[in-house]
Amino acid sequence: MKDEALKGPKPLSSLDLDKVIHERSRLMVLTYLSSSERGEAGFTELRDGLGFTAGNLSVQIKVLEEAGYVSVDKRFVANKSFTGVSLTNEGQKALSAYLAEMETIIASLKAGATKGGCNGGSAASEGQPGLS
Repeated sequence: MKDEALKGPKPLSSLDLDKVIHERSRLMVLTYLSSSERGEAGFTELRDGLGFTAGNLSVQIKVLEEAGYVSVDKRFVANKSFTGVSLTNEGQKALSAYLAEMETIIASLKAGATKGGCNGGSAASEGQPGLS
């Protein structure tokens, strides 16, 4: 990892954001699961915690499960059906890689802003939209 720091940030053209994770709803699910102390969240907890409809959450979990990023365990708890969703090792690795690429993008934006690049704030004074 020290060698990577000596090389500097990856060029933006070399980034390949994971399209499964990049979708907002799936990123929210993975983030929720990654921050869960139990390592698992129930379907109802995810639905309510993220403000999703049951149908939307079902679709997003299915996509994440097919990618190998989450596992789904259906069982009975206290005579009630329970669907547990947990982040797999592959999912954690993919999320970490995604976050590293997003950090590269953010670092590039910050570097451009400090160097007076196109997003450095001068665009607004020239009547052009910029990042704010």
